Amino acid sequence: HLFQVSSGLDSLVLGEGQILAQVKQVHKVGQGVVGFGRNIGGLFKHAITAGKRVRSETSIAAGAVSVSSAAVELAIMKLPKDGILSARMLVIGAGKMGKLVIKHLIAKGCKRVVVVNRSEERVSLLQEELSGAELIYQPLTEMLSNAAGADVVFTSTASETPLFLKEHVENLPPVAGQVGGTRLFIDISVPRNVGTCVSEVNLARVYNVDDLKEVVEANKEVRQKKALEAQMIIDEELRQFDAWRDSLETVPTIKKLRAYAERIRMAELEKCLSKLGDDVSKKNRKLVDDLSRGIVNKLLHGP
Repeated sequence: HLFQVSSGLDSLVLGEGQILAQVKQVHKVGQGVVGFGRNIGGLFKHAITAGKRVRSETSIAAGAVSVSSAAVELAIMKLPKDGILSARMLVIGAGKMGKLVIKHLIAKGCKRVVVVNRSEERVSLLQEELSGAELIYQPLTEMLSNAAGADVVFTSTASETPLFLKEHVENLPPVAGQVGGTRLFIDISVPRNVGTCVSEVNLARVYNVDDLKEVVEANKEVRQKKALEAQMIIDEELRQFDAWRDSLETVPTIKKLRAYAERIRMAELEKCLSKLGDDVSKKNRKLVDDLSRGIVNKLLHGP
């Protein structure tokens, strides 16, 4: 399962780029935790290797969509034709996911995006990167007033409680007809930032991560082919991991066998050298020693 997760096969969006970095982070944090141990550490190392190979040796990452890009595609599907160009966009949260949503919106032709975030710094840095578009920062205290002026609201924060409930939305002004007349809330947060009750409000619709399947299913056949290619690599890496794990069980036995062989070698070497007497040169002594060591190593190499 971990190998499939690391390779992006277990993600809603096949080949999602962020998941491998998240697995690496778990491995990094785990190394400092008591109980993580050699076995689990080795499992993560092999899973990360599988993830890297799948991305470098297959086309799984070519054109792969992320959750963020799928969210933008979903908005395009729900808006009228070319509605993305005129719809008023609001993104709440400027973390990794929020930044990607903004970038995908700009790539699809949006020229102006309002961004609600705790701090202005992240938005300013992103504005420098995306100089061709206008990013307007607003503090969290202005979230509801900015939602009133938005046609599409993307939420991507770490809030443990919903930011929008029915009572927050039911008195918002209506959305213009040219962008569909319905205010869209696209929530890609876990846990969810928008309560499902918001959909009970007339002319408001809520979409969450589960609804992104509609976008993902659009290229199902291509996805399945890529997944088969990736699975072959995963199977190879699983065999490598199993071989490594099996080797751990034999290491103590191998060490004992080598120690036993070394004791016999040294004892026999001493007998041989004592029979040869004191006239044997240092060079020849070394040759005999190397010979005995080589014979033992060759005998033990097979087992």
